[in-house]
Amino acid sequence: MPSNAPPADNIKRLLPWLVAVAFFMQSLDTTILNTAVPAIAEAMDVTPLNVKSVLASYTLSLAVFIPVSGWMADRFGTRRIFAAAIGLFCLGSLLCGLSTSLEMLVACRVIQGAGGAMMMPVGRMTLARTFGKADLVRAMSFVSIPALIGPMIGPVAGGAIVHWLHWSVVFFVNIPVGLVGLYFIRRYLPDYREDKTHPLDVLGLILFGGGIALLSYVLEVFGDNSLSRGEILGLLAVSALLLAGYGIRASLTAFPLLDLALFRIRTFRAAVNGGFFTRLGLGGIPFLFPLLYQVGLGFSPIQSGLLVLPQAIASIGLKTFMPAILARLGYRNVLVFNTIVVGLLIMSFATVGAETPIWRIVLQAFVLGFFTSMQYTSMNTLVYADVSGSQTSGASTIAATGQQLAISFGVAGASLIAALFVPVGLHTHAATMIYGVQQAFLVLGIITVLSSVVFMELKRDDGSDISRHDDTPHHAED
Repeated sequence: MPSNAPPADNIKRLLPWLVAVAFFMQSLDTTILNTAVPAIAEAMDVTPLNVKSVLASYTLSLAVFIPVSGWMADRFGTRRIFAAAIGLFCLGSLLCGLSTSLEMLVACRVIQGAGGAMMMPVGRMTLARTFGKADLVRAMSFVSIPALIGPMIGPVAGGAIVHWLHWSVVFFVNIPVGLVGLYFIRRYLPDYREDKTHPLDVLGLILFGGGIALLSYVLEVFGDNSLSRGEILGLLAVSALLLAGYGIRASLTAFPLLDLALFRIRTFRAAVNGGFFTRLGLGGIPFLFPLLYQVGLGFSPIQSGLLVLPQAIASIGLKTFMPAILARLGYRNVLVFNTIVVGLLIMSFATVGAETPIWRIVLQAFVLGFFTSMQYTSMNTLVYADVSGSQTSGASTIAATGQQLAISFGVAGASLIAALFVPVGLHTHAATMIYGVQQAFLVLGIITVLSSVVFMELKRDDGSDISRHDDTPHHAED
């Protein structure tokens, strides 16, 4: 297939499923691991809150390596890079399962994250180049449906594996899925690439990656008393200098690692900035739920997984209606209102305690899943509302970088807040853990509500080319 030729109809029909394989693997990996956090902590003789480094290292690795994914796809082709990403992800999964210490597990999660870093942006870039803007919401929503099977299977499967097998098996379940995906991707994925590519901004990668890595590390160790206040302030200063250096570098070089000029586009700016702050709140939720359910409320890993299931079911149920909702209400109304609702729902989990009936926990999880699904689909598609075809790669890269940074910071922030209210000697004390997690839910919910302000800069008709679909009348003024 020529490098930029439109794909045949049969390949176009298969493409959403192929991209969904990667999204399924990532979502399954995260959700299945969250349920196993207490078991990993016990096996490696650390506290559950310390296992945050296993989760944060993966999302940090994504954020550091995602910026080069767009350039690699343009240079070597989407098919080759997407296949290499899944192969590296499977290798990292295998090594994680063979790890014998927390430090080794963290290192292998970085390898796994390097592969995962290329999946999301390259997959979305391929979809954006294949489908027109009027069909993009449907394509993205369809891709999300199989990907959401991961959160449905993950918590229950993780609980069952921890209960009957060994925690390491949670890393092995993705390998057969990845091998099957590799076959179909090499055979059917469209191979988009640019005839001419600019040189990779290596200096920009060092400045940006180093600054982000240091910032995430400080967030991770803050509150652990492993570094003095002076050392923490010193690392923060170095991180700020590196990131400021990247900002200067991006403004001076013709081909920066991340094209910050895209932020001049209002819809792109709102989607990325608003999505970042919203995901700060949502990113810590999957880490907090197992701590609340297993350590705080005393549920088994399987029961903990089942309590997360309603959230995924609600997410899948909404996907079919998303194009019609966006077409009727518009991106601005949906994102402003929905962000506030999501924040309030996160805060509602601060009321969950030892006396809370199961039916109420299930109902709260279901409603949260409904509005979270609407939030993600709206933010992910708005990114491409006003970018040109040549800007798709850069837009996808920046959006994916911001998304993973927010999730990484969200996990670190949630753990930090909980740790502030849970003394070191009481990490296994149920009532104390419940209290600490409740405070984290409150803070994350407030952050999410405040992030709605970013979406207020949108205009009523912003994103109309994407939100409109075949069944929606086209008005002359549009």
